[in-house]
Amino acid sequence: MGRKGSQTPCRTRAAPHWAARLGEDHVLDLSLLAQIGDSALTSERAIEMQANGLPNTFVPGRNLLFLTFAAALAYRRGLNVLVGGMCETDYSGYPDCRDNTLKSLQVAISLGLDKSMTIETPLMWLDKAATWAMTEALGGEPLIELVIEHTHSCYLGDREHRHAWGWGCGLCPSCDLRRKGYDSWLAS
Repeated sequence: MGRKGSQTPCRTRAAPHWAARLGEDHVLDLSLLAQIGDSALTSERAIEMQANGLPNTFVPGRNLLFLTFAAALAYRRGLNVLVGGMCETDYSGYPDCRDNTLKSLQVAISLGLDKSMTIETPLMWLDKAATWAMTEALGGEPLIELVIEHTHSCYLGDREHRHAWGWGCGLCPSCDLRRKGYDSWLAS
């Protein structure tokens, strides 16, 4: 979720043949994150490193909340697998992106719902170049174009500047990682 808010899901518009398999969209207003985790990701301030070694874009517990909300919805829909795009290979060091954190959360959610839930993180040990390569292997050019046009990782929420690798400011740490991964993938 960037500073300017998240975009409306587009998968049914961009890839209608996936819609039935993925199920109905369910969009939650998570603007409350700014109230509990004031950071450069949720408010207007410069991105910089903090004394604890984390960038000030860290929103404490953000992924824990996202997956807990997703688990509650999955439970209601009779589903038992949650998929997250967290990556521990090339990331900003956020504690809630670590494999051990997510394994622990999987146990806590399963116990709390009294139902076995699995948190899948297929990108956990891939760098961004390998993620682009996997995108190509899974869906070819149509999936690459979907990712470029309809996904977003810019910390500033910039949807004004379109680059070869997608939308973003091109300057924040997230844009830098995405650009470097894209360039490395193209060069391979």
